[in-house]
Amino acid sequence: MKKVAFYTLGCKLNYSETSTISRMFEQKGYKKVDFTDTPDIFIINTCSVTENADKKCHKIVREARSVAPEAHVAIIGCYAQLKPTEIATIPGVDAVLGAAEKFRLVELLDGFVRKPQPEVYASEVQAATAFNTSYSMHDRTRTFLKVQDGCDYSCSFCTIPLARGASRSDSVSNILKSAREIAQTEVKEIVLTGVNTGDFGILDGKRVEHFIDLIRELDKVEGIDRFRISSIEPNLLSDEIIDFVANSKRFVPHFHIPLQSGSNKVLKLMRRRYQRELYSKRVEKIKSAMPYCCIGVDVIVGFPGETKEDFLETYQFLNELDIAYLHVFTYSERDNTLAADLPGKVNPKERAERSKMLHILSDKKRRNFYQQNIGRTATVLFENDVENGLMHGFTENYIRVAAKYDPLLINELKTVNLTGINEIGLMEAEEPSIEVMVHPQG
Repeated sequence: MKKVAFYTLGCKLNYSETSTISRMFEQKGYKKVDFTDTPDIFIINTCSVTENADKKCHKIVREARSVAPEAHVAIIGCYAQLKPTEIATIPGVDAVLGAAEKFRLVELLDGFVRKPQPEVYASEVQAATAFNTSYSMHDRTRTFLKVQDGCDYSCSFCTIPLARGASRSDSVSNILKSAREIAQTEVKEIVLTGVNTGDFGILDGKRVEHFIDLIRELDKVEGIDRFRISSIEPNLLSDEIIDFVANSKRFVPHFHIPLQSGSNKVLKLMRRRYQRELYSKRVEKIKSAMPYCCIGVDVIVGFPGETKEDFLETYQFLNELDIAYLHVFTYSERDNTLAADLPGKVNPKERAERSKMLHILSDKKRRNFYQQNIGRTATVLFENDVENGLMHGFTENYIRVAAKYDPLLINELKTVNLTGINEIGLMEAEEPSIEVMVHPQG
């Protein structure tokens, strides 16, 4: 029995796909092991959103070779689709598989025998037309369920359409089947993932369903306590979706909505499909329907053409929004994107300074959001995540809670009262049987 280990870089979507591919190996008689357990095969699922992700791929290959010098090393994922020939030259790589081939790697690399030269299976991205159902199953608490793949948008900074192809989806019926399978396990929360999740509903190049159709049906699935939407574009987040979540039995009050810039000038350069005024309206609508809803924001700093005034406009816009946290990305040039050739490049030092400012703002926003929740009752789903004698979990609206470790609490939903933030930045909470705190750093 050959042993196989997996390493995943990047997004939740990648994790759901890695988990599904690992089950394919196990069904074929391979034994899944940890990265350091001298595997016979390494599968590295890559990301290419930033330059740093590319560098990480090189490092993981070196580490794999140091752990098991004779093992077979195969690279899949976005980086593998974008630069298959380049990856094949990395010392220690045995195979590279693109977007249309990665779910066939057990078949294409049958036996995983190392060849004198790396094997490359990478069609043009237009060949990636199939939707491969995927969900993660290595966490008792939650699973990431892939509902959509690819993207038809053409944001000037993004390589994802080049790496994953056109927008396509699973059907509502197939997703319901997966959700019911998951409901037979110990998992209590499903996170819906995709490249452009709100664009759900395209099958065989035609729109046949909509995201609202999907979440209405998922809300009826018994055996799952929570559904969470991982990310959704502001132009696709309709009033109908917001109102549905506000009145849902199982969808939690938490939205992660990419913004990227608070400057309309920069949004136009980015080729985003909205202006900041629409984003403000989305936030206002959410907060009017769900005052304690958690709203997270993606933002890019240092985009070509972003002047200091443009950045300060973004900063002020974010400062005034009723949001809970930021995910801050420092712009990095990507090959074959329109942004790479734009004038007005921002020097790296200035990019870093802008990133630092927004990280500080994010900390303030999160703390303020937690303060707004003092005195409220919330339900926490506790995880098997123990540090310094404390275990952690998340409320419905994505507040991270810490409690004294109790094995009976793992993967359990417990009601707590959020009572305050103490001198070291933890929000204390009370529940008759457990002592609970909330960590404002998330």
